[in-house]
Amino acid sequence: QVQLVESGGGLVQAGGSLRLSCAASGRTFRSYPMGWFRQAPGKEREFAASISTSGSRTAYADSVKGRFTISRDNAKNTVYLQMNSLKPEDTAVYYCAAGFQDGGSMWHADGWGYWGQGTQVTVSS
Repeated sequence: QVQLVESGGGLVQAGGSLRLSCAASGRTFRSYPMGWFRQAPGKEREFAASISTSGSRTAYADSVKGRFTISRDNAKNTVYLQMNSLKPEDTAVYYCAAGFQDGGSMWHADGWGYWGQGTQVTVSS
């Protein structure tokens, strides 16, 4: 019903930047808040950022606040994660999420119903 495809990952040096994209199809894109999660090797999937349906509200994990910016272009059915000042600890597979459920927690992966395949971000020191 909802398909999400991430792109834009890659290998960068510490201090560099990347912009991730998540293209949505199926259900109307603007009907959903969107989120970005990340999962490093051996760790649980953790919240990075989210954005409201209209794009008027955003939220960030403390670990990325001030460095990452989430945005969306509903006309293009795409959500973005601009990542600046990257650190080695940002290395993870980054997942786009949709289908936030009322009563759930946006801070936890189980609060979201749809996921992309993930895109690898590797930051070298």
